[in-house]
Amino acid sequence: MSTRSASATQVLFDAPGPRGRARIRLLSVLSVLAIAAVLGLGLWQFGRNGQLAADKWLPYLRRDYLAFLGEGLLGTLRATAVAAVVAFPFGLLLALGRLSRLRVLSAVAAAWIEFFRGIPMLLVVYAFLLALPAYGVTFPRFWMLVIPMILVSSATTAEVFRAGIRAVDRGQHEAGAAIGLTSGQTMSAVILPQAVRLVLPSLVLALVSLLKDSTLGYVVSVNELQFQGKTMVSITRYLVQTYLVVSGIYIVLNIVLTRAAHLLDARMRRRAATG
Repeated sequence: MSTRSASATQVLFDAPGPRGRARIRLLSVLSVLAIAAVLGLGLWQFGRNGQLAADKWLPYLRRDYLAFLGEGLLGTLRATAVAAVVAFPFGLLLALGRLSRLRVLSAVAAAWIEFFRGIPMLLVVYAFLLALPAYGVTFPRFWMLVIPMILVSSATTAEVFRAGIRAVDRGQHEAGAAIGLTSGQTMSAVILPQAVRLVLPSLVLALVSLLKDSTLGYVVSVNELQFQGKTMVSITRYLVQTYLVVSGIYIVLNIVLTRAAHLLDARMRRRAATG
């Protein structure tokens, strides 16, 4: 860790003394024991009510059931990928618009960002499902899910990009002007590449949010994982088992994406420290 990083850490967080470290260890142990007790109680209740019986879990090893959930998983990944491919560049454009010196463009971008950051995505989904068809505007069910994902994610991603652009040292702007670049050329050739590298871990975490947003596909009957799980409950009548399996799949996906974000962040920190 560099001297600058160490000093910043000391300002933000005072290193605990012996008593503080002992207290932290004690609280950590108590927290782990409490979580283990809650999980144990839940398993005991499941077993008491026969929810852990093998015959209620064996169906999820059947090839046709796995294929059914796999179809839902592919739907979830497809919706997330399409939304990300559109929302992230759109978010960058919104960030540039909000940073623009043109007041009208900046005001429009700011209004868009604040509106879609503040509105629950479920309401946007219902607007595409119920409100727009009343005026003759209809979309395929897949896009009834993906377009709201794009609208909401573009607003939150715009603020990520804006923070990344502002985090680039001001001297980079001056350096671009010194070698004869226009402000637009400096932004595209100098500032944006650095800003994108800075926010890359945050963009990976934004995928986690998109993945969670895709669960609203059941509202518009898109064949994503949550909807497939709901359908499987109606087939097997095993609500607890089905949603535990579906939840486990979501948890694994989120852990993978979060881990990737942490690895990217650590790699970038090492580069910054050695650079």
